[in-house]
Amino acid sequence: MHVISDALILGNIDEARNPMPGIAGLLLVAEEFSVEPPVWMDYEYIPFKEFSAVDPVRLDRAVSWLEARAPGTRTLVCCRAGMGRSASVLIAYFCCNQGLPYEEAVAFVKARRPGAIPLPQLQETIENVLKLRSHRASKKAGSTSAPHAL
Repeated sequence: MHVISDALILGNIDEARNPMPGIAGLLLVAEEFSVEPPVWMDYEYIPFKEFSAVDPVRLDRAVSWLEARAPGTRTLVCCRAGMGRSASVLIAYFCCNQGLPYEEAVAFVKARRPGAIPLPQLQETIENVLKLRSHRASKKAGSTSAPHAL
């Protein structure tokens, strides 16, 4: 288990199955595993394939799930080994939510989780997530503008 920030912990499948005290949220991103978290735990399963590029919509969903809980909920983000998919979700979170450039987000996560390996084409996928978010925000802003004259 690796503390990435006050609210975000990176872990593996064994740690997902037995979360340490103080963890209130669990995001499992390993496609090949399932867990039964305690009934009181806030839990989400967003499956990613190991060693594969991630769909931007799915990555956005994972980042959004974390954003809805941070900073108040200590959340464990897990995959099989806690090195690839879970690290990639956290890298995306720091790019999308904290505004870190990709290389800084990778360095930040790797400094706290040695051996972290971003998924293939992660930087491009994060750029696509940022475009999705920008488009969604502009559509939302357009829908809240003054009513149209008839």
